[in-house]
Amino acid sequence: MSDSDPTDTVNPVPPAESAAKAAPAPDAKQEAAANYDRYLRAVADLENFRRRAVREKDELRQFATSRVLEDLLPVMDNLALGLNAAKQPGADLKALAGGVEMVLTQLKSALAGHGLKEISPLGQPFDANLHEALSAQPSPTEPDGNVVTVVRTGYSLNGRLLRPAAVIVSSGAGNKDGAKA
Repeated sequence: MSDSDPTDTVNPVPPAESAAKAAPAPDAKQEAAANYDRYLRAVADLENFRRRAVREKDELRQFATSRVLEDLLPVMDNLALGLNAAKQPGADLKALAGGVEMVLTQLKSALAGHGLKEISPLGQPFDANLHEALSAQPSPTEPDGNVVTVVRTGYSLNGRLLRPAAVIVSSGAGNKDGAKA
C-alpha cells in the first residue's frame, strides 16, 4: 500500500477541476455583467419614469382648467358687449337686463357642462348635508322643516358639495302673533 491519503484514492480530483471551482467560469462572469447591466438600465428606466410622472402631473395641474376657461371666454365676450351697450346714451334697461339674463344662462350652461350643479331647494325639506339654515320663520304655506326662502344658491361639483345653499326654514304655520301654532 502507498503512503498517500486514502481519501485521495477514493475521490481523486484532477487539478484542472479544482482550479475551475476556485475561479468562476468566463460564462458566469459574462452573465453577471449582463445582469448588472440590466439592473442599471432598469434603475435608470424607473428614475426616468418617476421624473416623467412628476412632469406630467405638474403639466396636468397647470392646464387642467383650460377646458373650463375656453368655455367661459364666450361668456366674458358677451359680458363685455353688454357693458359697452350699457354705456351707450339712451340704453334700454329692459334690453340690458334681458341680455344679462341670457349671459347668466350661458354661464350656468358652460359650468353645468363641467359638472357644476345648482342647489336651490325652495319648497323642499331641509337637508343639513346640502343646506345651511340661517333662520326659521313661520309659514302658512310650507310645512315645518321645509325651505321657505333661498338666500344664497348652493353648488356641487360632480356630486361633491362646494358650497351649501343658505336657506330660511319654515317653523310651521304661525298664528296672528307670529307664534307657532
